[in-house]
Amino acid sequence: MMIDRAKPEDWYSLKTVGDDVTYIGEPFIEEFYRCNIWHVRGRDGDMLVDSGMGVVSLTGWVPLVTERSVQAVASHTHFDHIGCHHEFENRVCHRCEADLLAAPTRKNTLADPYVTDEIFTKLPPLPYASTTYAVKAAPATRIVEDGDVIDLGDRHFEVIHTPGHSPGGIALWEKATGILFSGDIVYDGPLIEDTYHANAADYVRSMERLYDLPVRVVHGGHFASYGAERHREIIKNWLRERT
Repeated sequence: MMIDRAKPEDWYSLKTVGDDVTYIGEPFIEEFYRCNIWHVRGRDGDMLVDSGMGVVSLTGWVPLVTERSVQAVASHTHFDHIGCHHEFENRVCHRCEADLLAAPTRKNTLADPYVTDEIFTKLPPLPYASTTYAVKAAPATRIVEDGDVIDLGDRHFEVIHTPGHSPGGIALWEKATGILFSGDIVYDGPLIEDTYHANAADYVRSMERLYDLPVRVVHGGHFASYGAERHREIIKNWLRERT
């Protein structure tokens, strides 16, 4: 069955979610595979948390991400999160996955086996083809460790190293507002614990660490955002099944 192709101008959707945070989505990707892209406005510059599949230019079709200086942070280096990182001058990644951001392959970014025509409701514009899709290299200009800070002038996001889903996964915590960008370690949907570089013991430790954060809102790598009660419910249920 032939799948229609989307127009590039229709590829991204935007929604403001409060706190000078904007959700950028790729609505023609099935929800399970659809990365949440988060744009955060700060006084002295902006932050982008993840950058989607890269099948349509983010800087070319979403003016918001080019209005000011922006730090493009990779929550981790799977294909659905770093596809447009090469479009940004300032690229941030955890040490444990800097090599993947610099030299991505279909296999090490999980494009193989996940990227097929079936993950789309409309295909990206030509010349896209699922069989040849690959993330472009985007070497980090800043490598971070646990406890480092992404500084936007009036806003400060602490890097929390959250291995488990992948070795260099990070969450970003703004203590002043109670906002957590959690990446793929925890979100309100089926969590992926069996990637080639996942680690079960690390996953448990990361979940235990995030449980006690006094979050107000969690913006995950996939699915809808949620509040403090749901955050603890998700983690408590997950830990109960695995510990």
